[in-house]
Amino acid sequence: MVAERAGAPPPSGMLVSGTIPPLADTYFQRSETGIDLKTGLFPSETVVLTHGEETETAPAAQGGTGKTQLAVEFTHTLRNDRAVDVLVWVAAATREALVSGLAQAAGAVGVSDPDADAAAAAARFTAWLGRTERRWALILDDLADAADLNGLWPAGPNGQVVITTRLPAAAFGGGGYAAASGLRIVPVGGLSRREALSYLSSRLADYANQRVEALDLAEDLGGLPIGLAQAIAVMNANRLSCQEYRAQFSERRGYMSGRLVEGVSPEILATWSLAAECAHQLAPSGLAWAGLALTAMLDPHGIPGTVLTSPAACGFIAGRPSSATGPDQNLARAAITNLARAGLVSIDPASALRTVRMHRCVQAAVRAYLPPADTDQVLIAAADALVQAWPEPASGRNRAAELDQALRDCAISLRGAAEGQGVQGVQGVQGVQGVQGVQPDLEPVAAPDALWRPGAHPLLFRLGRSLEDSGLGEPALAYWQLMVTASTRRLGPTHSDSLAAKDRLAVAYESAGRLGDAIAMFAGAVSDQERSHGTEHPDTIAARGRLAHAYASAGLPAEAVAIYEHAVAESSQQLGLGHPITLAARDGLAGAYAEAGRTRESLTMYQMLSIDTARLLGPRHPATLAARDNLAATFLANGQAKEAVDRYKSLLADYEAMSGRNHPDTIAVRASLASAFRRSGKAKDAIAQYKRVLRDRERSAGADHPDTIAARANLAFAYRSAGQLRDAIREYERTLADRERVQGPDHAGTRAARGNLAAALQQADRLSEAVQQYELALADSERLLGPGDAETLTTRASLASALYAGGRLLEAVAVLQRALADSEHYLGRDHPMTKTVRDNLGAATQT
Repeated sequence: MVAERAGAPPPSGMLVSGTIPPLADTYFQRSETGIDLKTGLFPSETVVLTHGEETETAPAAQGGTGKTQLAVEFTHTLRNDRAVDVLVWVAAATREALVSGLAQAAGAVGVSDPDADAAAAAARFTAWLGRTERRWALILDDLADAADLNGLWPAGPNGQVVITTRLPAAAFGGGGYAAASGLRIVPVGGLSRREALSYLSSRLADYANQRVEALDLAEDLGGLPIGLAQAIAVMNANRLSCQEYRAQFSERRGYMSGRLVEGVSPEILATWSLAAECAHQLAPSGLAWAGLALTAMLDPHGIPGTVLTSPAACGFIAGRPSSATGPDQNLARAAITNLARAGLVSIDPASALRTVRMHRCVQAAVRAYLPPADTDQVLIAAADALVQAWPEPASGRNRAAELDQALRDCAISLRGAAEGQGVQGVQGVQGVQGVQGVQPDLEPVAAPDALWRPGAHPLLFRLGRSLEDSGLGEPALAYWQLMVTASTRRLGPTHSDSLAAKDRLAVAYESAGRLGDAIAMFAGAVSDQERSHGTEHPDTIAARGRLAHAYASAGLPAEAVAIYEHAVAESSQQLGLGHPITLAARDGLAGAYAEAGRTRESLTMYQMLSIDTARLLGPRHPATLAARDNLAATFLANGQAKEAVDRYKSLLADYEAMSGRNHPDTIAVRASLASAFRRSGKAKDAIAQYKRVLRDRERSAGADHPDTIAARANLAFAYRSAGQLRDAIREYERTLADRERVQGPDHAGTRAARGNLAAALQQADRLSEAVQQYELALADSERLLGPGDAETLTTRASLASALYAGGRLLEAVAVLQRALADSEHYLGRDHPMTKTVRDNLGAATQT
């Protein structure tokens, strides 16, 4: 059945990143043709599992020799034996998926920079692998292009790397890979005759004589695990002997020999088609083909269970509209379960993220034999199912990031199917039962436009937004460039979807720091909207607001103000003061005034916005609350702390009445109030509010939640700001202990907590303790991030300061000399930090 629950947590003390596939029920340990990675792979070594000798039965593009399952067995062994400290599984079929998986691992071990994008996080993680003293293992499954590892090649003295790939061994002989330490290529072919016979014999025990001609069947299939697994599944489901199955197989193979699918042998096409017929006949009969077609459009590395039990999926499988009620979901689960019983998919009931997997060659066969008349229906159903299952972004949660990646992989696979990638057309199938009556068309079927009729399917925009939300800046930029080209060509330059794609491309330019390109694109969008809809249309006004935002991002507040003022005037007149577009423009104008140094006008705008939203939308409307929050923050930024405190008090009272004291928004406003108290010099009130925030976080989220630990750190800072250093040190020590226990000693939060504790100890003149903490923090930072990282350089300078304050002048000078050399080397002689270190060294040597 399609499960929707999370997998088991990793063993205590082990960090696990990525979704590790289950070991298949049909997995067979290969004493002759396999590789025992547990005993045969040593630290600092990389093993690349490639295809064995290519034969007609086993073309390299087809796969199916069991490479991934060998890696899975190795991974589960490491996990169960707790043989490593960090275990990472990455589906690496695309550069984007590879980067995303490595970036998630960087977050898991605590070396990611919250301000950096996914590519930078991935690079930091692979650099960390080369330095860390922790034992680690990294599995890169289904690497499609060796070039995807450019700049991300993983290696380190304490790590083991396994790569599975359909690439030939020669792909790893150049580009620096041959020089990689410990690189070993291991071809993986089919099972030997003895292994194949043992495999069949161990799984065919329904009745006497079922195994007659088992060795002949093994030779028919070239010992390929995927063909053997499908044959075993069909024989067990239909109570067939090897002899009976071989008769059916022989007839079907002959038929398939004239109806080729690129990259799939006639033997595997035969086992696939027999398995498809078997699944279609299992009760409830008649549903399997729809489930098979739907699954074949999505990611072979795993489809979330929620996709296959969505209303669109249930409706497609059932053959009628569905709202995904319990009975319909059970029907969809039964169809997928029947596919698993026939050996066409595997189900991981412990994973909600990668629940159902289908081998690539099965996927290729299904796509090829799908009637062209049905292709559009399958594509639309799969696209609708993905949109229905795709939640809005949830920041700061690794599980949400992994779900987003799984859905993104499915969407990319679907786009490939829609564009006809890898699909050889074979027309005329009427469901599975008509497989033998296929009249082939050996020319490729033209790529369908199902996802572009009548306009761009919402999935195409959801995919692009997902790339943005996941910090995949370069892929997002490239994607929106393609979307602009495709939408303009298919729909015309002024179609609403073309204009929306241009807007997203402009946003991607802005996010990438290419502000000139962003401004040009936004300006072009304004012109397009004016030509298409006129100067006073809501879409034109909204486009003008986005152009103004780009000017503000580019540090051109005067230009932003002029455009925002125009947008506010037009929107207020045409749409009214309470229209969302007007409110957005007014909010942007208030921010632009502040950036331009026009503080009085900024405050006036925020005050008017607060009053108008309360009058037009109600005092507790989200837009009203946001306006009031912005007004309070602007007062605080302008140094008017008393006004900010009053505003935050009022806002807090409304949030408490509306949502309760334990709601995250209520707690966040209380934290803002505490900050306003602190900045207004009311230390006692600030500390009281920070204590309340901490209690609320502990009660609502638990003592180990990152927000709770951050609340304790904020309380410690409030104590420190008030000069209550004993209390500050106590809270900083608790924060450090919590960080180490919950997130591990190498996490960025743990290093920050140690640095804060060291600073508080230094301020309390407990200098020997401060030096000790700084030295520990420096060692961790240098080990994890390297000597040239800004964190390492800053910590070294702080250590020098503590040594100097403690009268340890010679040691302070030596540390400053090292800090200066590193700053000049990594940052340059004119960098502000370099200049500061040089000045400090000069002062120390003159003492």
